[in-house]
Amino acid sequence: MSDRILATYLIETPYPLERAAEVMAGEQSCGTFTRLPSETDALREAHAARVEHIEPLEASYTPSLPIPALQSGNVHPVYRQARVTLSWPLANLGTSLPTLFATVAGNLFELKELSALKLLDLTLPKPFAEAYPGPQFGIAGTRELTGITKRPIIGTIIKPSVGLSPNATAEVVNQLIKGGIDFIKDDELQANSPHNPFKERVDAVMPLIREHAERSGHKVMYAFNITGEADEMRDHHDYVVAAGGSCVMVALNAVGLTGVSQLRRHSQVALHGHRAGWGMFSRSPHLGMSFVAYQKLWRLVGVDHIHVNGLRNKFSEENASVIASARACLTPMFDPPSPGYEVMPVFSSGQTADQAADTYSAITSTDLIFCAGGGIMAHPDGIGAGVRSLRQAWEAAVEGIDVNDYAREHTELARALETFRR
Repeated sequence: MSDRILATYLIETPYPLERAAEVMAGEQSCGTFTRLPSETDALREAHAARVEHIEPLEASYTPSLPIPALQSGNVHPVYRQARVTLSWPLANLGTSLPTLFATVAGNLFELKELSALKLLDLTLPKPFAEAYPGPQFGIAGTRELTGITKRPIIGTIIKPSVGLSPNATAEVVNQLIKGGIDFIKDDELQANSPHNPFKERVDAVMPLIREHAERSGHKVMYAFNITGEADEMRDHHDYVVAAGGSCVMVALNAVGLTGVSQLRRHSQVALHGHRAGWGMFSRSPHLGMSFVAYQKLWRLVGVDHIHVNGLRNKFSEENASVIASARACLTPMFDPPSPGYEVMPVFSSGQTADQAADTYSAITSTDLIFCAGGGIMAHPDGIGAGVRSLRQAWEAAVEGIDVNDYAREHTELARALETFRR
């Protein structure tokens, strides 16, 4: 790998593709709208961004996004799309992730020459791996903390999202623990609210987890939502550690890269990354950022798990995008001997026993957290049956047995498919 930073984009422009790409490179390095006296040839050679590749794609007569009117007379413009790769020397920014973000995803989105722009991928040189610690636990460490070695980690989310008191939360947790759950997380909307103060929630939940671990030898992982100001997050992290917890959760987009980076360097437990707000970056095919690029930033700063949505989910994301996201999390970021910084993808959003087979078929891995809310709690035979139905569905998937055949001998799975299949 070279010492240059590479970023690949989907662009659309009414201008010649080469001109649009050069404008992008100039805007995000040493160029401006006019040549300056201090902008020597030597400086440009050392610091200018380069256009590495342009792959022309389709064209249309309608811009995908609003664009200033062109001075084109009676000529109707053609809006051409292309895949463009730019590169920057490491000397421009060092290994600063905030500056990297400003470089690859900054003013480019405002350029008048572009009627679409989406960051598709990032390739970073080895010094970034040396500058950032990456996941502290990752896949192997999460499995060690949970004691789940070969199958997916079966999890759920505390619902209702808001409104429960600490004691009411503990009641739900108690039912889930008795049902055999592996992983529980706070909702992203529930951090430190007046109706459910954080420390009171920890005090209500952790004795149940500790008692169950003493009885069974299995310690349920609870991801407490510590999203907040930096000092508050550190304090709440320490409170979880003192109570014997093994995981904390942060809403990544709310906290930012530097917030997560500081927390990672302080943390003693697994960091569960929730991507709430992700649709701002992803939903438009003509603007924003792909998850392939996005997740690399969070892996560098040190999350151990990150949400990827789920198949046949309740949101707008298509199945192919979900699977590409999960595969990205499991793909090494750097070549050996540098660490790969692989993390656990977290499947959620309308997940039930019905999605297990298709999920496994698509990613051929059990290195994931499979979270189901209604798919567990709304099982007609109770929470324990809901948990067992998910394990049975994954057993069938991994063993290559048709889920319908497996359900004939596993009542919980059969009832789940009957209830949730759509």
